[in-house]
Amino acid sequence: MTILVTGATGTVGRFVVRHLLDAGEKVRAVTRRPDVARFPEGVEVVAGDMTDAARMAEAFEGVTAAHLINFGDGYRPLGIGQEIADAAVRAGIRRVTILGGWEEGSLEPAVRASELEWTQLQPIEFMSNTLNDWAPRLRAEGVIREPYGGRKSAPVHESDIAAIAAVALAEGGHGGQAYRISGPEVLTPRDKIRILAEATGRDLAFVELTPEQTRREWIEEGTPPDLLLLQVMGDVDARTKVEFLLRVYGGDQEIGRTVTDAVTKVTGRPALTFAQWATENAHAFLP
Repeated sequence: MTILVTGATGTVGRFVVRHLLDAGEKVRAVTRRPDVARFPEGVEVVAGDMTDAARMAEAFEGVTAAHLINFGDGYRPLGIGQEIADAAVRAGIRRVTILGGWEEGSLEPAVRASELEWTQLQPIEFMSNTLNDWAPRLRAEGVIREPYGGRKSAPVHESDIAAIAAVALAEGGHGGQAYRISGPEVLTPRDKIRILAEATGRDLAFVELTPEQTRREWIEEGTPPDLLLLQVMGDVDARTKVEFLLRVYGGDQEIGRTVTDAVTKVTGRPALTFAQWATENAHAFLP
């Protein structure tokens, strides 16, 4: 059985490849740049892009299961979900997992309405978002200045998301399931800073900004950090981005701070902790 992985060089996809290989599966990795991509020995590498249905139809040939992402450039939901689902069915694919982006696009309903055995992966928050959002500032200054330092979330290790995908694809038995995936604990930004300080041996600090200070520093002074959430919003003005971020950070989002049992339920082991993730990635936070 050959299992195809889209987004194979990405945050989650590279772990899907690894888990499938560890399980003894044949893996076909799809990437936009197969000439520069690096994968473990034995992985078949092909060119493809989820925004190009014709290329994906070629990549699907000879595949029996596939890990799909529902977004293209800029994490925007796909607009060609029906074409992708139709191509997967024509190729004889039986099972798919779908990793969602920031919102549902055209792929999920198309797959749900098809004859494919589907499993949706709905992570609450990637632990690896901390790399994009915090690593540059912590390397340079050792300080994070953000609003709402007491906001809560239950971030999940990207390897755990991939582990669920690998089990669903290789073993089956998870058709029709939409797994809301969290880590094992609820954390605040202050908790994360403390854990990162322990992992790196550095004196790191979190300075909480008021909404007014945030607007002044990030809009009037023109020094907003390069947050993934702001990147995803695309080409809108700075004030719109900051006001949106303040609403998200300041809101009490129950889904984001709810610990689920998805990792244990599917993989049979506990979810990985942020402390484990911090130890693995400590080098990225060092000057």
